[in-house]
Amino acid sequence: MTTLETIKWDGKKSGTVDLDLAVAKETSSADLIHRAVLRQLANKRQGTASTLTRSEVRGGGRKPYKQKGTGRARQGSIRTPLRPGGGIIFGPKPRSYNLDMNRKERRLALRTALMSRVPDMKAVEDFGSTLKQPKTSEIINGLARLGIQKTEKVLVILDSPSDVIKKSINNIEKVKLIAADQLNVFDILNANKLVIGQSAINKIQEVYAS
Repeated sequence: MTTLETIKWDGKKSGTVDLDLAVAKETSSADLIHRAVLRQLANKRQGTASTLTRSEVRGGGRKPYKQKGTGRARQGSIRTPLRPGGGIIFGPKPRSYNLDMNRKERRLALRTALMSRVPDMKAVEDFGSTLKQPKTSEIINGLARLGIQKTEKVLVILDSPSDVIKKSINNIEKVKLIAADQLNVFDILNANKLVIGQSAINKIQEVYAS
């Protein structure tokens, strides 16, 4: 179990909150997380790349020149892979890049990745509580009060973010907002800092405890 110090949106310390998630063994955690990230990135690939073979390229039905007497190599079609505009040998065809990983392993990898980022976490009691309307500058100033630099990539994890907060964060290039019940390993590892709402911590433990 890990105890995080909670901070209010104005930057003042407010208390503590416990984060208790079961993680993988140290000997297998790196391999588990690697497979989880590999699966996530592979499953995002569309697999729609497609090239034409010599039988699919249009044209080439007529023999380009006679078989003998020209001094050149014999040719049966201008759509041979040896000519410009011809078919492609062993080119890509539509396929699925999806990789399998069972649910228990996926959950374990996510918990392990999240707990490995504890030193980079900021637990906020009332994230964006002063926002009455979308205002990007207030989010930037709030993150600065939490000790986060503008150059750092930030993952903000909230339980049920309001539309005001969503619109305020949407314009910030290095800040990404994600719901507590939609976490993924890549985003957790890709960010420099994690800002987690206090209610989101309770949601995480409820959803990903086992």
